[in-house]
Amino acid sequence: MIGERDLEILTTSIMEAYGWDFRGYATSSLGRRIQRLMDLKKISTVEELLKKIQGEEWFRHELLDQITVNVTEMFREPEAWVVLRNSVLPKIKSKNDSFRIWHAGCSSGEEVYSMAIMLKEMGYYDSAKIDAADIDETIINSAKAGTYPMNKMELNTKNYYGAEGSAELSKYYKQKGGEAVMNHDLLKNVSFEIFDLVKDDPFGKFHLILCRNVLIYFNQDLQNKVLKKLYDSLHDGGYLCIGTKESLLWCDISNKFKVTDSAGKIYQKPA
Repeated sequence: MIGERDLEILTTSIMEAYGWDFRGYATSSLGRRIQRLMDLKKISTVEELLKKIQGEEWFRHELLDQITVNVTEMFREPEAWVVLRNSVLPKIKSKNDSFRIWHAGCSSGEEVYSMAIMLKEMGYYDSAKIDAADIDETIINSAKAGTYPMNKMELNTKNYYGAEGSAELSKYYKQKGGEAVMNHDLLKNVSFEIFDLVKDDPFGKFHLILCRNVLIYFNQDLQNKVLKKLYDSLHDGGYLCIGTKESLLWCDISNKFKVTDSAGKIYQKPA
């Protein structure tokens, strides 16, 4: 099993080799994910793993995919999307002719397509600019392609209805063999960026930031650092949405946000 000293050595080596700083990730989950990678690739020792990190360029994609946990779904945690649809987005639109949304840690893009679909159904799409960002170039390219296994669309459809979708989810994709290919007109107002939440500087001000099921993998110090960055990236009166299993409760910046919806974990920066 990966120990804390092993993690210190590995995260330092990863930072030196690739520039990714995982030292602020929660040690228990990071250790499990690195162990899983070693098991999958039949790597028996930390020393062998270090050699791959330091000497095999192809291995970086395998490593990043395991550490950053690219597991998501469309309209995940539908109760939060209901609040976005019925309360948050109408308030943003009533005060702004145009507005910006940032999906921080967009993973394989399901959340981005969910937002685009919701905005289209609300008649807000042409007023919105969506920035989708992730640390992993490979996963960003996957998000741009918008191609998902058909066997996942049953859950995505269930979530869509739970989020009060007003049409049929199948309206927004075409089936090609065993895959669902999202309609690319959904990306007309979307920009994808490679962005490292840990070290990169914010790239603008936003009216809504979604950073969902990302903070849960960080230790307390890194959560505080990232949340400060997200707070500074919001317009006054802007909204932050995190995952329903995440919390601002113990974070340094919690008293700077107003709770908009406690169940959906949606917060507002005071105007």
